This record gives sequence, C-alpha cells and structure tokens, in this order.
Amino acid sequence: MNFNPRYSVYKEPFGAVKCGEKVRMRFPLADWVPANRVLFILRKEECSTPFEMSYAGREDGYNIYEVSFKVEVEGIYYYRFEMHNASGVWYYGRGENYECACAENLPEWQLTVCKNDYKTPEFAKGGVIYHIFADRFNKGKTVKTARNYRLHKSWSEQPETVSPDGKYYADDFFGGNLSGIEQKLDYLSSLGVTIIYLSPIFEAFSNHRYDTGDYLKIDSLLGTEADFKRLIDKAAKKGISIILDGVFNHSGADSRYFNKFGRYDSLGAFQSKQSPYYDWYYFKDYPNKYACWWGCDNVPDLNKSNEGYRNLIFGAGGVIDKWTGLGVRGWRLDVVDELPIDFTYKLCETVKNKNPDALIIGEVWEDASTKVSYSELRPYLLGRQLDGVMNYPFKEAVIDYVLGGDSKQFYEKVMTILENYPRESIDCLMNIIGTHDTVRIINALACVDVWGKSKTEKLGIKLSDEQYNTAKIRLKIASALQFTLPGIPSVYYGDEVGLQGFEDPINRRPFPWDNIDEELLSHYRALGRVRAENRDVFKGGFEFIRADELLIYKRIGEKAEILTVVNNGAGIVEHTFDKDYIDIINNVKYLKGVCYGFAKNSFAILKG
Repeated sequence: MNFNPRYSVYKEPFGAVKCGEKVRMRFPLADWVPANRVLFILRKEECSTPFEMSYAGREDGYNIYEVSFKVEVEGIYYYRFEMHNASGVWYYGRGENYECACAENLPEWQLTVCKNDYKTPEFAKGGVIYHIFADRFNKGKTVKTARNYRLHKSWSEQPETVSPDGKYYADDFFGGNLSGIEQKLDYLSSLGVTIIYLSPIFEAFSNHRYDTGDYLKIDSLLGTEADFKRLIDKAAKKGISIILDGVFNHSGADSRYFNKFGRYDSLGAFQSKQSPYYDWYYFKDYPNKYACWWGCDNVPDLNKSNEGYRNLIFGAGGVIDKWTGLGVRGWRLDVVDELPIDFTYKLCETVKNKNPDALIIGEVWEDASTKVSYSELRPYLLGRQLDGVMNYPFKEAVIDYVLGGDSKQFYEKVMTILENYPRESIDCLMNIIGTHDTVRIINALACVDVWGKSKTEKLGIKLSDEQYNTAKIRLKIASALQFTLPGIPSVYYGDEVGLQGFEDPINRRPFPWDNIDEELLSHYRALGRVRAENRDVFKGGFEFIRADELLIYKRIGEKAEILTVVNNGAGIVEHTFDKDYIDIINNVKYLKGVCYGFAKNSFAILKG
C-alpha cells in the first residue's frame, strides 16, 4: 500500500479540482512507524499551509490518516506529507512512478485548482477537427484579385524551399481558396469532421499568412468576405463549425500598420514617427531596427499594451467583433505564450462576450498548466482564459510509443496531462500528431535519416514503398490512439491520404487529390465514423486497463464503453475480457471470459 493520487482510494476527486470543491486525501503509513502527527502540506508559490491529518483506522498493516479540505482561490498548488515523531520529521514526496517516497527535497505532487464556474464549449466536445492550410487544400472557382501573386502553374508542382534570389520569402502560391474548401465539405463530412481550423486567412504577403497585412480583410486570393460567409453557412448546415487562426503577437512588415514597402495607402509606422501606428511597434534604431518575432524582420512585434492596437482587436467593429459576429465559432491563438497575461484575459473575455459558446485554443508546446513565459506562470487553464491547447505532450507520447516506446512511459505522459488539466480543458484539447509546424506524420513514422540535408534536398526525398508501408502501419495505430484519447483529434490536411513532407515548407504541399491512398483514407473515415456514432462516450470518462506488453484503455459513456487495444511490437499478447465486446472497425466479436491473442503492430477499437 503506497500513496498514489491517481487512485481514488488515496485522493478524491481525481486530477484538477474547482474552487470550493471538497478534496479528500488518505495517506497510509506502515504500522511499525511510530507517528505522533501526520501533516498534509499544501503550497502555492512560497506560501505553505499545513493541515492536520486524522487517524482513520488500520488496513493491511498500515495506519490510515485522512484530511478533507477546500481551496477557494484558483491557481497551481503543490503538496507533500510530513510525519512527526520523537526522532524528528519524516518527509514524504513524489517518488518514482508518481508513488510516495520518504526523503528530503523530493518533488511534490501538483494540484490544479480552477474557477468553480469554468465551462468549455459543448459543441466542440467529442468531435473531430480538420486543420486546413488555406493555400494548399483545394482550388475552387477562379478568384479575381488586383494583387500580382506569384502563382505556381500547376497544382502538382513542388512548393519552393528557396526563392530565385537564393533566399526564402514564402511568396509562392498555389491558389487554394475558400470556394475550394466549400467544394470539399462533403469530403470533410465523410471524415466525421465537426470543426475546420483554418490557417490565417487575412490579407498578407506570404502564403502562410502569419504576417498579417490587414486584420479586417480576407486575403483576395482566397476570395471575398461573401465567399467566407457562404462557407461558414454551408459548413454549418453539415454540422461543421469554423475556427480561425488568431495571429495577434505580430503583424506583417508589409501591412497597413507598418507599411515597410509602401504598398498600402496608409502612413505606416516604418514610414513616419507621425504615423498613428508608430507606437504599435518597438523601434530600437528607427526605422530599420525593431523588435520582431524570433528575429524575423518580416513580422515586427506589436505593442499589446497600445490602446489603438487593442481597440483594433477588442473594440466595436474590430477583429473579434467582426469575425465572430460573422459566424466564426472560435479561435486558435498563435504563439499565445508571447501575449501578455492581461492581453490574453481581455482577448478571451471579448470572444466570450461576443459568443459565450466560442472555442478558444492556445498554441502551447509544453504542459500548459505549468507553462512559464517571460518569467510568469501562465493561468491558461484556470477558468478565465483558454478552453484548451494544442496537445503536443500527447503527440510526443503517441509517436514515441508507436515507434517502439514503452507503454508505461505512454501511461505516465498521458496521466500527467490528465491529472494536471481541469476536466473542462481536457475535453477541448486539440489532439495533434502533425501540424503545419512539424514534419508530416507519415515521414516522422518512417524514421528516414535526413541529417545534414538541406531543405531543397529533403524536398526531393520520397519514401520507398517499404518505408511508406512500415510508416502506414504505424500511422494507423497512432491515429487510433489520437481518435480515442481524451480531447479532440485534429487531422492536418493530407495526413489522412499519406501526404509526405519534412519540415516547413515541405510539409505544406498541395493536397494530392489525384494521388490518394484509398486504404489509409478508408481507415480515417472509419475512425471518424467511430467518433460520430459514439460522441457521448468520447465526452465521457477515461481509465487505463493495461500498460505493459499490451496497451488497453477505456472510454466510458453513460450507456456504453469503448476499449482501445494496442500491441505496438511484441509477439502475440493475450487478454481476457470481463464482458462482451465488438470490434467496431472490423465487426469482430470478443466474448466475456475467452482469451484472445493480439498480434504485434495491431490495434482494435471495441465497444461494449
């Protein structure tokens, strides 16, 4: 018997709690240990509060001590235990495998406390997100534009990794547009998609459009505001919502606000200190030296404290007001850890005031509950900011496991996030295995050695049939995990048909509509069907059953449960089920009390 807060016998409730919610801790001590006092120590930053634990009886050679308490202020807390007797103080903290150990200076356990009224959007829970890089998904009707975009002649051409002058500007376009997305709504429905997450669509110089030129205009190559509204409305009729990429930390140098190249009819900050936008930026040596994102001078940092800039984002007729009012259902906040805390509060408040049911996802690459940026702990998931985050910890857990990793490590990584995040946040996590910022998942799982190769060289690499087929087996397992873990699976366009590519911009190839892996697509459609037909289960509970040579976990709904079973590389591994199940991918029955063998590199999704 050893204290472990992941088990309800020792801690209730599991994981994060809400302000004012009763928490009960039960701490076992071997009965040969003479204890005068047992204390539960709760700490927030430098302030520690001791709670006297009461003797609650003896079980299996252990004396059990209990304490119940409530926390009234949201925040990230930590806790440990102390035992006092005649010989002194014994310290108990978090040891290996999250269980209790006795020693000084051990790590503590984390307790996340969120606001008691923290609620996240129901419409998003249990669904499927599809991430579209707008220039590369599909080209619909021809769009009229006054700007001279540098367009590829053919959809099947390769994206540029080097521009003609030897540099890279991301200024080569394929012409994917809003009407092209509209044309593929039936395709997206066949994947079970409930949310389209669009990469930036506002006017910009580059093909990725993270260098915003005008926050209040759709990029003309994508279409018009009317085209966007029609897409929103037609998607809604199919049960699909649209969320946008909110890029609020920096603008483009080529923008009506900075106007470095004089392309706009405005007086930009780069052009004159008398510009109404001058104070929106941080100049070090005017005009050529200024603060910019990660040293990239095409994206100057914005002054998020500036009243004029804030009015553009938060004010009447501003960015949030206009686009949320048009029907946008939510926002993914680019580099949210670069935004000041008060700005993020105001941003989320403005979105929720416009639409209380809007979804707000933050780009965070680490454990978001303990994310520190610019020396400040970020209160992302405590009830007044984000609904969820891009779930990079799950991404790494899935990929590491599928590539032959230990199921116990997978268990630890998953359980850490589930324990640290509030349940409301967990239900709105964007579960990714690939994005516009990462190597294509089929390449990541092929494990091709490209060390020392240039992007141009990587552009020419195509997986061999053997590499591709090995990676596809792994991808089927990875996606099965992605679609059944807590949170919302997010498919990066083209991953579902085997689109290849290494890092940016090679991972942003046009969708290969004429070269689809139909077997892989069928697999993803089956996963989407599983989500759509069991949405209540995927908004329900979660429990690990096994994490040894076989990985099994359970999703629990009110009327049904679903097991995910994975053998990622051992020989045949056997398991006996305690009730009847049916494989809802392959329609195979598994009967209670019968021992079944699961082959290596296989998965099953079972409903019972």
